[in-house]
Amino acid sequence: MKDIFFDLSVRSVRLNFLRSLLASIGIVIGVVAISSMGMLGTNMQLMVKDQLTTGINIITVTPDVVRAEPGSSVSSSNGITDIQLRDIRDAAGVNDVIPIDRTNTQFSIGSSDGRGSIYGLDPEDIRTIMNVSEGTTIRGESDAIVGATIASRFDVKIGTRIKIGEPNISVTRPVVRVAGILTASGLSSSNGINTDNAIIVSDTWYSAQFGEGNVYDQVNVYLKEISTLTDVENAIDKKVNRNKEVVRISDSSSRITSVSSTLSSLTTFILAIGSISLLVAATSIFNVMMMSVSERVQEIGILLSIGTETGEVRRMFLYEAFILGIIGAGIGGIMSVIIGYSVVSAMIGNTTYFFLPESIVYIPAGMIIGMIVCIVSGLYPAWKASNMDPIDALRAE
Repeated sequence: MKDIFFDLSVRSVRLNFLRSLLASIGIVIGVVAISSMGMLGTNMQLMVKDQLTTGINIITVTPDVVRAEPGSSVSSSNGITDIQLRDIRDAAGVNDVIPIDRTNTQFSIGSSDGRGSIYGLDPEDIRTIMNVSEGTTIRGESDAIVGATIASRFDVKIGTRIKIGEPNISVTRPVVRVAGILTASGLSSSNGINTDNAIIVSDTWYSAQFGEGNVYDQVNVYLKEISTLTDVENAIDKKVNRNKEVVRISDSSSRITSVSSTLSSLTTFILAIGSISLLVAATSIFNVMMMSVSERVQEIGILLSIGTETGEVRRMFLYEAFILGIIGAGIGGIMSVIIGYSVVSAMIGNTTYFFLPESIVYIPAGMIIGMIVCIVSGLYPAWKASNMDPIDALRAE
């Protein structure tokens, strides 16, 4: 059955089309803001989680931090000793265990200076866990391989010579020759080491230059079966931390939880900022509805005087708010796909996850929120119209 009050609402919107359209633009902006920001945050979370999951089969063992008495500075233990390394190997069983030395220092390539991580590993281990995109792995004592970021930034070629260490007039800095360039690892790497801004050298060269022989900065355990992660972690903890905690044991799952929590908070904050536009839109819709009530006072008086129920008058104005919400949410939903895709592409550079349910759900969510805002904004004007005194309304100019 046709609803005459809906027709009256459509007529009112049509007669005041420009005003109604301008009011709906606020809803459009709100829907686009919420949808785009929500999809941006979700795509960031999905991308980071996917990259971190790549190295989830790796357990990292590092020296525990030793805290001095209150008021003193904080220092760390010297490193993981050969005895502790042997215990880790025993606890790890059939899994690969690779000790790693690491320091952060300056280096020079030609006339350019930079700073990055220097990793010392056994050449055999390097061949096992690292992917060289150009050149070869370490063969000679003074060979090195460099990360993708350093190679790109300093235009490194195979055979380029790099001076390692802080510049010192009285000391000649050691030099390594680039034998290979590593594949870019991004936020995480399948080998559990952030090598993009790093130079990899042999463990013997590292020990000779930095004096850290038989003491390691970290040990990575590469699991053959991911299902054994908890058992291996517990075995290492029981074997190495017998009397007190001397090493810390971690894996990518803890990083995933931490990063996901941080990005989730960031997404919530971004959505809160986007929601401000809906508050502005709500004010605009409220203003339009109040103007509509004021302009139609006599019409309301006639309807009430001929026996129209207050609920029907109220419904008429809620219909009008609903129509404005439909227009704004519909246009906003369409624009959210276009603008959201553009924002994700520009900010992240990867739209692989854009059309996944976790991401695209923000579009209907934004549309629903926009429509609810419209209806809520129309509640008071509708109530005011339905509670008018018919005689006073008919006498209004």
